[in-house]
Amino acid sequence: MEAKQWNVQIFITENGDDTEARAVLTTEGSESVTGRGRARRNPMDRPVPEIGDELAASRALEDLAIRLHDVAADDIVDLTGPVRT
Repeated sequence: MEAKQWNVQIFITENGDDTEARAVLTTEGSESVTGRGRARRNPMDRPVPEIGDELAASRALEDLAIRLHDVAADDIVDLTGPVRT
């Protein structure tokens, strides 16, 4: 059995009520896929930066998952040809 390790780093930037996150997946072959997410605090809400961080990071991870799925789908098409309906 071969064990592989892929790493995901999440970078979070806060600017006032806006929070942006970038999730970067790096494989052993040094390939990478990046997902991005944003959150904006409603001015009527209490300022709790952790909530913005959590929302932006979760959205970046969700975007990363979609992009990784797209990479896999492209690889399948490259290897097998387009799906015929």
